[in-house]
Amino acid sequence: MPHYRIREVAGLLGVSDDTARRWVDSGALPAERDGAGRLVVDGAALAAFAVGHAGAAAPDSTGVARSARNSFAGVVTRVVADGVMAQVEVQSGPHRVVSLMSREAAEELGLQPGSRATAVVKATAVVVETPAGRA
Repeated sequence: MPHYRIREVAGLLGVSDDTARRWVDSGALPAERDGAGRLVVDGAALAAFAVGHAGAAAPDSTGVARSARNSFAGVVTRVVADGVMAQVEVQSGPHRVVSLMSREAAEELGLQPGSRATAVVKATAVVVETPAGRA
């Protein structure tokens, strides 16, 4: 199992190095010293911590039940519309989600930079990558 240094933990969880260190210091996130004396977090422990500390999805104000589980509440940062299509970008925390839709749909939803929006993703194909040389 890979081990992650505090800076990597912070980057993966979208927090500051100080926050990651506080979690380790409080015992909330288990860590150990590597051969060089650096503080590291075991990958399995990091995964369990990430799941346990994940924020709840934003409540759906429409009351509609969905089969899609990946929703990203955020703010619209960009809308580029041409004759038929529109590209809409939503910033949800550290995640940028880009959607292509009809221009008509974007207009009906009133999408413009600064609008609140939730990107709901249901994909049949999701690509998962790992850094070269790491499992």
